Amino acid sequence: MLDEAIDDWGTARLTLNRPERHNAFNAELIAALDDAFTRLGGASEVRAIVLAGAGKSFSAGADLDWMRAAAGWSEAQNQADAMGLSNMLAAINHCPKPVIVVAHVHVTGGGVGLVACADMAVAIEGVQFRLSEVRLGLTPATISPFVLAKIGSAARRWFLTAEAFDAQDAAAMGLINEVAIDADAAHAVVAHWLAHIGEAAPGAVADAKRLALDFAGAEITDDLREETARRIAARRVSAEGREGINAFLNKGKPGWIAE
Repeated sequence: MLDEAIDDWGTARLTLNRPERHNAFNAELIAALDDAFTRLGGASEVRAIVLAGAGKSFSAGADLDWMRAAAGWSEAQNQADAMGLSNMLAAINHCPKPVIVVAHVHVTGGGVGLVACADMAVAIEGVQFRLSEVRLGLTPATISPFVLAKIGSAARRWFLTAEAFDAQDAAAMGLINEVAIDADAAHAVVAHWLAHIGEAAPGAVADAKRLALDFAGAEITDDLREETARRIAARRVSAEGREGINAFLNKGKPGWIAE
């Protein structure tokens, strides 16, 4: 359902593995993703997490059998179930490790939510994205905080029409960062990002991600400026900060860069 492998450098590779269901979500897959990102996010040996999908789709969103069952539940039961999905997306979005997504062929509904929660995403040419919920009499409510944080007002069109959009559209609105012509090219993009992440201090990367999450779109107030000054001061006196500056001044390599 969710395959996991960690290489010697510290890249954790997660693969959605329900190809017969186009990697659609059910309660078990949601729980597995939540557990994996929570656990790997706290693992010192992990430097980055790459999420991809097996088979013909990245993710078709919610499993139809799961949704059919949910239609018979009470509103309170449905809210509790939706919070499970929301908690999983939050685990990805707030994961302190860099999260990279490789999207291919079909990315529908909640699958778009997964992409929106990534720090970096590459889509393979020919991919089709769709926020399809209104066609089913539903709305993309649970994924909306994460999707809106990525694409902003562009969501007003895609939420309402449920029309398909391609990799170029997704890149233009900021949902993805790169378009690759095929799987090999996508892997090269991922390798490029991982190489640059490998040059950076792991703790600093986690703190830099927190900056982006905490302050994007925030009003520049005196309190905000004081908080950002506090954060850089803490970094300067941290073990990583001292090691990095010392290595730079002495033309050496800090310990987080592999030999």
